[in-house]
Amino acid sequence: MLNKTQVRRCLDVMAEMFPEAECELTHDNPFELVIAVVLSAQCTDALVNKVTKDLFKKYKSPEDYLSVPLEELQEDIRSIGLYRNKAKNIRKLCQMLLDEYEGEVPSTRDELVKLAGVGRKTANVVASVAFNEPAIAVDTHVERVSKRLAICRWKDSVLEVENTLMRKVPKEEWSQTHHRMIFFGRYHCKAKNPNCDECDLLDICREGQKRMKVREKNIDL
Repeated sequence: MLNKTQVRRCLDVMAEMFPEAECELTHDNPFELVIAVVLSAQCTDALVNKVTKDLFKKYKSPEDYLSVPLEELQEDIRSIGLYRNKAKNIRKLCQMLLDEYEGEVPSTRDELVKLAGVGRKTANVVASVAFNEPAIAVDTHVERVSKRLAICRWKDSVLEVENTLMRKVPKEEWSQTHHRMIFFGRYHCKAKNPNCDECDLLDICREGQKRMKVREKNIDL
């Protein structure tokens, strides 16, 4: 596990590499963001943005999603993985917004997680991006980067990763750190073929050092 000074260095390096990191899901309001994040589960932001480009022109409010047959909504998001379940959750979510929140997206994580299809990660994203609440949403990139750098332990659950990051990262940096770690994982410390040989953190990254040794061994062979 990295010490406090090393964690600070990781945060600074990511900040230098991706100073403008932000949510890449296209949206104009909290409602669109909720829909986009629900759609993004096990799917790339790029694909979600392709789908929502037309989706958000057709559906402007919770009432709009409820005004069409489920099969029509499924067809509108068919290119996205798990589209059947996501369509069902979107309709349930919209009904809950109308029944319990006067059609408005609630701003607190405790309220957000009650919505259909909205888990802790989604709630953290919406609370942070839409309502400027400090939060660290642990997606596959944040989890991978945290474990590879030994900020967290390999055996940690997603919730344990989140709690560890909240302890080790200053609260005022939570939201920005979340975006920077996503960019770091998406464009640099990638799941396959991470850029270890070009990484400024290689000297404190045991995972990267292991990968480099394997790579060098394979070259020698």
